[in-house]
Amino acid sequence: MSFNCRGCSGENVVPVVDLGAQPCADYFPAAETPGPDPRWPLELWLCRDCTLVQLGPVEAQLPEEPLAVESATSLAHAEASVKEILRDYPELAGKVVCEFASHHGGSWLGHLSAAGSQLAAAGQQADLVIDVHGIVHEPQYGDMLKLRAERLAPGGLLVMEFHHLLPLFIGNQFDTIRHGHWAYVSLRALRNVAALHGLAVESVKQVEMYGGSLMVMLRHTADAEPDASVDVVLADEDAAGIADEVQLGSLQEAAWHAADALHAELTRHKDAGRTVLAYGAPSKAPVLLDLSKVTTDLLPFTVDIAPGKHGRRIPGGCMVPIRPVADLTAAQPDVVLVLTWDIADEVVAQLEADGGWGATYLVPLPEPHERGF
Repeated sequence: MSFNCRGCSGENVVPVVDLGAQPCADYFPAAETPGPDPRWPLELWLCRDCTLVQLGPVEAQLPEEPLAVESATSLAHAEASVKEILRDYPELAGKVVCEFASHHGGSWLGHLSAAGSQLAAAGQQADLVIDVHGIVHEPQYGDMLKLRAERLAPGGLLVMEFHHLLPLFIGNQFDTIRHGHWAYVSLRALRNVAALHGLAVESVKQVEMYGGSLMVMLRHTADAEPDASVDVVLADEDAAGIADEVQLGSLQEAAWHAADALHAELTRHKDAGRTVLAYGAPSKAPVLLDLSKVTTDLLPFTVDIAPGKHGRRIPGGCMVPIRPVADLTAAQPDVVLVLTWDIADEVVAQLEADGGWGATYLVPLPEPHERGF
């Protein structure tokens, strides 16, 4: 099977990673809903022309109801990011802004409005265009990048933040691959697709969000003056080989290895008589637990701060129910598996705020390891 690249529309696209048939990541059925849940192929394909890594020819068939509650880490990051942008680009103060919203939250508009920015009217070009983890939710990456270019006023700045393919690859973050996230973006791929729509990368910052993200500043090609930060990230990407189909393919073996290791680690704790419960019901959890063959036998339940997820369960084969955080603190398990590993510091600090109960915190990736506090 073949299809056209979601970035450049080229036909030179090849499969590199196959995680098997997986459920929709944000489909959390009621806990009493019997399985099996619907599944679709979850594969990564590489465009040999523009180097964009993307989901293959699949269409997720279930609506994904937004149930998550935005983390304190995400809220703080949005506030800090606005302060940094206005500090680094003081000419943008009070100018017109346009934001392409993300399913993850993290909106900048409230902070920008408080700083005097003007919200763009429908169709109006803006001096500052923002896309923070938004565009990857769009099946046609190239078309959506073109739309953002069209909203950018001459001399304006386009800021795009996205989960970076490099830490996904070297950190074995395979659980971030999911239906609904259509593109897994490197700086090189963004640069290549952006050039098709009259945009150029001017600078880039590496940020910690979601296990490792890039904040990239772009302008219309005639306005851009790329700095050294661009070459640094491109060199790191080239050294890791994330535009090479053979190198990318090694992620599949690494994923299965880590999944087997997690199953073995939870089995070890169970055999030793230790209780294990989990924190978090993120969209990352279904593929992680499914590949790891973790069921309620090894993980009786997980908890989440989002009330909308309570009384539901993780989709797929695990059938793990989702309960309030208070149920975890009441149970005081020996081991807490942190499924929201990208905010592990926030989770551990929350559970240890009143001294904790002596639990061991287990982070699943890149391989299972204990997290100190």
